[in-house]
Amino acid sequence: MTKEKENMKIVIIGGTGLIGSKVVTKLSERGYEVVAASPDSRVNTLTGEGLAEVLEGASVVVDVSNSPSFEDAAVMEFFKTSTGNLLSYEAAAGVGHHVALSVVGTDRLPDSGYMRAKVAERGRDLFHAGDAHLAAT
Repeated sequence: MTKEKENMKIVIIGGTGLIGSKVVTKLSERGYEVVAASPDSRVNTLTGEGLAEVLEGASVVVDVSNSPSFEDAAVMEFFKTSTGNLLSYEAAAGVGHHVALSVVGTDRLPDSGYMRAKVAERGRDLFHAGDAHLAAT
């Protein structure tokens, strides 16, 4: 294990879900310090509960969270609020990298409220993050 891996804490938002648990496993197998963050672990991106604590010392945040509702207004509110809170808490904690899982072709399905929300999430990540280095995929 390299020193870089030994010292790199990666927080996976949505880390207990279908995709997140796989990301946690793969990164852990590669020797990174990985923390699975979710409401189950008392981390709530909508309220901010637990974010300051879980992000302390983190180098990277990988956001694979998903909205509990697919209703147009609710999903938009989820991604805007969750991403806004994450970026604010990450900036305060000095997190250097934010990676957000998105969906290919979101901009080609404007009639879908879910896809509009994913576009809004991605736009917020890229344009309102201050000094963090971001990637929306």
